[in-house]
Amino acid sequence: MLSGFKQFILRGNVVDLAVGVVIGAAFGSVVTALVKDLINPIIALVVGKPDFTGISFAIRGTVFPIGDFITAVVSFLLVAAAVYFFVMTPINALIARTRKAQVPADPTTKKCPECLSEIPIDARRCSHCSEPVLGKAA
Repeated sequence: MLSGFKQFILRGNVVDLAVGVVIGAAFGSVVTALVKDLINPIIALVVGKPDFTGISFAIRGTVFPIGDFITAVVSFLLVAAAVYFFVMTPINALIARTRKAQVPADPTTKKCPECLSEIPIDARRCSHCSEPVLGKAA
């Protein structure tokens, strides 16, 4: 019973997932700090303080403090933009540069000029209509 559990834990997928979660948590704190310490002050310079926590409205005496929600949405959009522009765009460019175009394989069949059936490239006669076929390409 314990050997099965040990095999499950030491399987590559579980270890890779654990490492990914730890790195993701650390990266999340880096991106949050980037947004909080660099991007939010830049937005504050342009449009004023980017804090919407004071926004609320009331209906029949019930107060709805929607400012926290608006702040969370703006923060999410800023984090998503930071991840996209500072992580995904450079990684996609790097992958595109390293990826080589695949060379297409040599054809193994050709079309019969008479009946347009697919026949082996070295065939001298069509197996469907018995028409003589010349050369390697028709």
